[in-house]
Amino acid sequence: MVNRYSIPIEEPASTTPAAVDYRSQNPPFRRPDPIRPPDGAPNVLLVMIDDVGFGAASAFGGPCRTPAAERLAEDGLTYTRFHTTALCSPTRAATLTGRNHHSVGFGVIAEMAGQAPGYNGTRPASAATVARVLQGNGYATGAFGKMHQTPPWEISPAGPFDRWPLREGFEKFYGFLGAESDQFEPVLYDGFRTVDPPATPEQGYHLSEDLVDRAIEWIDSVETMDPDKPWLCYLPFGACHAPLQVPDAYLDKYRGAFDHGWDRQREITLARQKELGVVPEDTVLAPWAPGLPHWDELDDDQRTVAARFMEIYAAFLEHTDDQVGRMVDALRERGDLDNTLVIYMIGDNGASAEGGMEGAFNYLANLNGYRSGTQESLERIDEIGRPSSYAHFPSSWALALDTPYQWAKQVASHYGGTRNGLIVHWPKGIAEPGLRHQWHHCVDITPTILEAAGIPVPQSVDGVRQKPMEGTAMNYSFNAPDAEDRHVTQYFEIFGNRGIYDHGWTAVTAHRAPWLMATPVKDLPTMDEDRWELYDTTVDWSQARDLSAEHPGTLAELQGKFLAEAARHQVLPLDDRTVGRYPDPASGPPHPMRGRTAITLYPHMDGLVEKAAPNFFNRSFTLTAALAPDFEGGAGTEGLLASIGGRFAGFAFYVLEGRPVFCYNFVGRELTHIRGDDVLPAGARTVTADFVYDGAGFGKGGELTLSVDGVAVASGRIARTVRAMFSMNEQFDVGRNRGSAVSPEYAGRGPFAFGPALRHVHVELPQARDIPPSEKARIAMATH
Repeated sequence: MVNRYSIPIEEPASTTPAAVDYRSQNPPFRRPDPIRPPDGAPNVLLVMIDDVGFGAASAFGGPCRTPAAERLAEDGLTYTRFHTTALCSPTRAATLTGRNHHSVGFGVIAEMAGQAPGYNGTRPASAATVARVLQGNGYATGAFGKMHQTPPWEISPAGPFDRWPLREGFEKFYGFLGAESDQFEPVLYDGFRTVDPPATPEQGYHLSEDLVDRAIEWIDSVETMDPDKPWLCYLPFGACHAPLQVPDAYLDKYRGAFDHGWDRQREITLARQKELGVVPEDTVLAPWAPGLPHWDELDDDQRTVAARFMEIYAAFLEHTDDQVGRMVDALRERGDLDNTLVIYMIGDNGASAEGGMEGAFNYLANLNGYRSGTQESLERIDEIGRPSSYAHFPSSWALALDTPYQWAKQVASHYGGTRNGLIVHWPKGIAEPGLRHQWHHCVDITPTILEAAGIPVPQSVDGVRQKPMEGTAMNYSFNAPDAEDRHVTQYFEIFGNRGIYDHGWTAVTAHRAPWLMATPVKDLPTMDEDRWELYDTTVDWSQARDLSAEHPGTLAELQGKFLAEAARHQVLPLDDRTVGRYPDPASGPPHPMRGRTAITLYPHMDGLVEKAAPNFFNRSFTLTAALAPDFEGGAGTEGLLASIGGRFAGFAFYVLEGRPVFCYNFVGRELTHIRGDDVLPAGARTVTADFVYDGAGFGKGGELTLSVDGVAVASGRIARTVRAMFSMNEQFDVGRNRGSAVSPEYAGRGPFAFGPALRHVHVELPQARDIPPSEKARIAMATH
């Protein structure tokens, strides 16, 4: 009898007595059978799309064509009351563990992790992932795409690697680590190592297509070598998270389709949702979010730009769904589809309202507090969706894409932030396709997969006693359309936006609007001042009629239940801070540079994600590239010495045509190049870039001096610098470029590697300078 309650599964000891001589061995020894799941256990394809609201996909009445989702729904199940946590990392952590997001340390995204247990961004060993459980039961396991659960301070050559995909139960990983990625020039990992994309944007590369190619290849390989081994394929796309970027063939698919605007789109979508039966006939549109403009309040330029952003988003979602279609077609061709449990999560939260009132051509600029508004977008409108843009649509489109509900991503209180489309397809396990109206949550996905595979929830994994599973398996509803709900109580909380569902009632309070990410806490109401709302969703599907005044007792009871659930699941203490969440280093997440003012990095290293790299913001710094003694110099010398960020913000220190160059890219708008006049001589030992910050504030400018062997060769002023972040996915690279190029001077030249003559780059981060910047530059130039 196989004991599946403890992983790894212990092999039974041999009971065959050993003979003295092998010639007389009888009975013969028998090799133990490999660990296999129970007979009939299905393959599992878990697909997750990013930042897609309930009312976006055509399968749920939205304007974005999703033919693959519709085909799966035809002979599968369409869940109309499925929920997420309202934010990326939390939803992914809950989905993969079967525990609530605070229970596993993901009350916020990994980049904002702090000290409190519910917010430390570190999945405990007592909450093993579904991948580890399936792997321990004989499944092959692979993940392809966005993995936003690895703590960013652990993404370095020193690790630790316990919470990297390959140590969380996935035997194969190909994708990116973090919140988002450039779709044309991503920084990719294959296992533990960074790798270059297999093609360039000019050659037609797009990340979503690459992920599906790799997933199909992996399944082919597994089934070729072990046809009887089932597999789990986790396919979490980076799409449709910003940046909105699509292949050229999709750029014009929706021209003119959204000229009617977001208010009218809500009406169109709701009508279609009623036709499909994904909302009841008596559903009404929930109230509009306060502070966001209606379509008729925009001028002509704003409407033109807003419509174009939405056209690209719709194309992005259609393109992503087409890749899901390719994946499903490949399974069908292999004869796998009938016994593959396909779980298609159309969104890890509601649609994103983080693009601001007008949207953004480069929304990284918005995140730094530099408005990327209508005029910039209008001037570059034909670039939106292409590699040169880092686009995000206006916040009001998020409300339309969350039809018929209130609010959007981050707002965990209301269904606009938490209700997402879910399709389940499994011909061998589902006899009665159609709509399912049972209430469920992403924490239910892991229990559902385990029950389908006939695998119990383990009590111990890798020697660690496991926390109880907090989700509810959905399998009871597979062949019982009218089955009573089993997931009847669920709390929600993100950034102080909080609520609770209990037997049809919801008590909710929206504390912070997602387009106010940079708003200091002092400018927000306290959480004690928040106004709670009450909805009876058994008769009010869209949370449109607030009953708090009519049923104060029910509201008070649910508020008390929220606090009880919050205490039980590590939600407390509540924390509504976003940007500036941890004002001092001691209270924030760990960092490889903590307590250090210098570090030496080598070309053989894979680069450092920005959250694990030296902090170059609002301060002085010095980069010193050490060259080999036999450095030949001359005009033929070229390559990157060091860079951080990419096309949309960052800086690069490199050699071009033999001359040292420093380029500062201010949010894609200002490129400042400071370059030496002379080529590097043979035998040069060091090349240095020394930046002296003006000080006294954020985003100030400063003087940059280039030196060769301690002698200044060029100096110039950088008028202003980026305040808080260069990118979400680019790296600090030494000796070669990964991702996009900071300067167009070396864009399109691949890794632009410097070669073996570069020994290392030393980074210094002095706390202060005694010499004023202007005097420092004058002295440096005088020594030349």
